[in-house]
Amino acid sequence: MAALTVWKFNKPEEAEEVLIKLAALQKEHIIDLKDAATVSWPEGKKKPKTKQAVNLVGLGALDGAFWGLLFGLLFFCPIFGIAVGASMGALGGSLRDYGINDDFINEVKSKVTEGTSALFLLTGDVTLDKVREALGGITAELIQSNLSNEQEAKLKEHFHPEA
Repeated sequence: MAALTVWKFNKPEEAEEVLIKLAALQKEHIIDLKDAATVSWPEGKKKPKTKQAVNLVGLGALDGAFWGLLFGLLFFCPIFGIAVGASMGALGGSLRDYGINDDFINEVKSKVTEGTSALFLLTGDVTLDKVREALGGITAELIQSNLSNEQEAKLKEHFHPEA
């Protein structure tokens, strides 16, 4: 079973730093990174910078459409206004089929703010004690939404049909 997790960090650069460490752990088979993306929101910026991590995890289990939709729901709706916000809300409703519900969206939206960063991971098997050990004293808040095998398959089919 895969898990979609969001790790919130208190510095804009930390998510990228942790992802690099996790990519090294993947080579040691300590974590199975199916896909990943980062959000960095430096102080003084109106919106965050988002990036899919295809260079670290290979082609990725999902494509940019998934991450674009998720990040659009999380960070850009207020910029686009009510009409686009309503259509994004309808699209967001479809994410419930993939284990991503309104509570998940709202919690991430409220915690990933200016001056922070976040690491979005779709992972398979993880040896948690070894990951904790490798990450040492890095402090992060974990927001987690587990996906069932069926939800993962739906997500892949919808957002990455050629996989």
